[in-house]
Amino acid sequence: MSTGITRRTPVLITVGIVVVLAAALLVGWRAVEGTANAATPGDRSVEAGFSRDMAVHHQQAVEMSFIVRDRTDDEAVRTLAYDVINTQANQRGMLLGWLESWGLNKTSTRAPMTWMGHGAMYEAKDGSLMPGMATNTQLDQLRKATGKDAEILYLRLMTAHHQGGIDMARGAVKTAGDDKLVRLARTMVDGQRAEIDLMADMLAQRGAEAGQ
Repeated sequence: MSTGITRRTPVLITVGIVVVLAAALLVGWRAVEGTANAATPGDRSVEAGFSRDMAVHHQQAVEMSFIVRDRTDDEAVRTLAYDVINTQANQRGMLLGWLESWGLNKTSTRAPMTWMGHGAMYEAKDGSLMPGMATNTQLDQLRKATGKDAEILYLRLMTAHHQGGIDMARGAVKTAGDDKLVRLARTMVDGQRAEIDLMADMLAQRGAEAGQ
């Protein structure tokens, strides 16, 4: 009996050493991974580009929502406008705050959307700097509209705005390495998809469609 125990002892010791080494390697790998994820994004990173562009994109959504708030008395549209104002103003603050914490400028001389790759370059026109953004002409139309006309125009413009924002956020989810930014981008996708569905119903109630 004692001989059997003696023979198994070296094996048990060897197995124990292997387990300890494996655990140590796993801990070390996780530590390295955590350090990589925590690396500060550079000026030309996806994180920097997305944060700058989406801050501008969000700012226009807030602007349009303030405009329609004063152009209609419809409670449903005004409630949606308040939700957009609060959500996107808060998200914009987070994006700008991250840029500051990374030691990066909040603006860049680079063209919008370059962080998504050359194929995603967008031709800016009439104040529309990125996909989905309203033109200056459309904003002027919204400012002049009232009542149902203002509601329909706002819902159409915001639907297109959200669709452009979703594409940008999905691009960040696929290519960004900063965990907190990816989580925020996913939140944008889910939240704006839900609002697009809501706005489709609101347009239908007014005898209109988003694409008209």
